[in-house]
Amino acid sequence: MSTYVDVAHPDRHAPYLDVPDAVIEYLHYLDFVRQNSPRTINGYYIDLRSFFRYMMLVWELVDADAPPEKIDLTGIRLDQIAKIQKRDILNFLDYTRAHDNGPKARARKLSALRGFFGYLCNQVNQLSEDPTANIQLGAPKKSLPKYLTADEALTLLNHIQSDFYERDFCILTLFLNCGMRLAELITIDLGNYRDHTIRIVGKGSKERLVYLNSACQDALAHYLPARAALPNLVDRSAMFVSKRTGKRLTARRVQQIVERCLQSAGLSGRGYSPHKLRHTAATLMYQGGVDMLALKEILGHENVSTTQIYTHINQKQLQQAVEASPLSRHGYTPPRSEEDSGEENC
Repeated sequence: MSTYVDVAHPDRHAPYLDVPDAVIEYLHYLDFVRQNSPRTINGYYIDLRSFFRYMMLVWELVDADAPPEKIDLTGIRLDQIAKIQKRDILNFLDYTRAHDNGPKARARKLSALRGFFGYLCNQVNQLSEDPTANIQLGAPKKSLPKYLTADEALTLLNHIQSDFYERDFCILTLFLNCGMRLAELITIDLGNYRDHTIRIVGKGSKERLVYLNSACQDALAHYLPARAALPNLVDRSAMFVSKRTGKRLTARRVQQIVERCLQSAGLSGRGYSPHKLRHTAATLMYQGGVDMLALKEILGHENVSTTQIYTHINQKQLQQAVEASPLSRHGYTPPRSEEDSGEENC
């Protein structure tokens, strides 16, 4: 079964019927009790499915060369899950590393396993021991966000080539000015736009108001009439729609739009993406003097510690701080001669 979150209805997700019953019950628990977002539940589903496919190989219940998507997990019983030990968890994490999973991916998988076994032990009392207890992974190294400079961002906006210019200009303007996530942008409805603000649903299904500056308001003022004039409008509630089909844009289609615009601006091949445009917005706001707590709210971060990474990338301010030293212009001074110093050899 494929994994997906319904773009048009972000409160819906797949039924997840191709995993053990205990996993299905856990995913329902995340949905109805914890009220996690469909995207979060989808991530847990993918990681737990990966783990139990691995365990089917360990238990030798399938051939070693069996395609992962052909491995049937629905017959895994609770008594089998109860036999999983800490070494199985550690071996799985080592297995994922051998299959090109980086530190962040392994940490995410361990988090999914912790949640699942913690649920079985502490919420429904179906297990007496948690095999993930006391497993610690080294903290993944935090890499500095990649972002466009202000000049590169302007170049991008000035070199848009598109068959629906107003829409694509508006999308890039919102990314670069508001710092919204890709998943947030594609789920915007017309009804979310009111009085120079947009109400968006972020991670964990948490809502926040995004205030629009004059550039965003101007971009929307040009895009919305062009959208309304489409002869084949299907998803009438969706803010951003396809010119060809009239349906809500998918995440992949927006990625393609951004990639094409980057290419026409001569900025392709540098690792930029819609999420890097979010980094760009955050970086430029921080460099412009936006308070860290305000930036946290704008970006929809749960903790300010997530936002603080932008304090490490303000290279321009760091350079200015160093140049502000009164000694910064004191260049190399050649050694004084003995005659100049008036000193005798000792």
